[in-house]
Amino acid sequence: MTDNPLAIFGDLSKPATVLIEKISDAVGGIFKPYQTVRVAKAEAAAERIRAEEQIQITDLHRRAMRRFLEEEAKKQSNIEAITQRALPLLDEKSSPENVEDDWITNFFDKCRIVADSELQELWSRILAGEANSPGNFSRRAVNLLSDLDKSDAEFFMRLCSFGWMIGNVVPLVFDVSAVIYNRNGINFSSLSQLEALGLVKFNDVAGFKRVMLPKRFRVSYYGRAVELTMPKDADNTLPLGKILLTKAGQELAPICGSKTVEGFFDFVYDHWAADSFVPKKEAEGGRSGKAGPGHTLRAE
Repeated sequence: MTDNPLAIFGDLSKPATVLIEKISDAVGGIFKPYQTVRVAKAEAAAERIRAEEQIQITDLHRRAMRRFLEEEAKKQSNIEAITQRALPLLDEKSSPENVEDDWITNFFDKCRIVADSELQELWSRILAGEANSPGNFSRRAVNLLSDLDKSDAEFFMRLCSFGWMIGNVVPLVFDVSAVIYNRNGINFSSLSQLEALGLVKFNDVAGFKRVMLPKRFRVSYYGRAVELTMPKDADNTLPLGKILLTKAGQELAPICGSKTVEGFFDFVYDHWAADSFVPKKEAEGGRSGKAGPGHTLRAE
């Protein structure tokens, strides 16, 4: 019997095996087949500690050693739990061998203190996403995630639920006092907090715009597409509201667990219909077949 959670997977796929070997090389073995030497050294060190306890070390030393071992055990448990969650998310064509050792070292240095199950899920998605597409997540995004507590992550997830694909993910927040935002936890305070963390740019006065747009182009909300028709043949401007995601925010948006907000597609459609970017008759007659909560943000 083993207490290592990774052992339940039995025979692992090749990408999973390579990822574990990669992690073992960078930060030390994380389960028995890949850490024989490390385990032996750790057990020998523990024996030395127990022997020393019987000889000459003080009670203070004993308490410090016990605390150190307990803390390291918790960190190891967190590392193994995050890795365990990441393995099923690997693609068949995943290439973890191309993930930089420095990235892995930094990743586990930041996530090893994360014990919350929901936050571990976020970290596992980043690990799997980087293994599936090396270079997908910058060290800055990883470091930023380490600064988030559970409420910050929740706010960011809720904000991304308002995200439309307009070239990239753009949370459309037209009025921070509107009920549809406030009832989902998005308000001036939460947006200011996300800006302070480096996830968003927040301009409650002038807002942001997308410029140099063609006459017609498609945008989408969780796979539900809309074609916008602009007033000029070229060089058009589309107001985007008060929020833009930073580069790190863009990297984290696809893995944050966001879901569609009920009624938001129609809310945005009506907003654009008032500016004549879409026909009003479609806003009134095309409200069936809303996207389900299982959709994820993706480009058209």
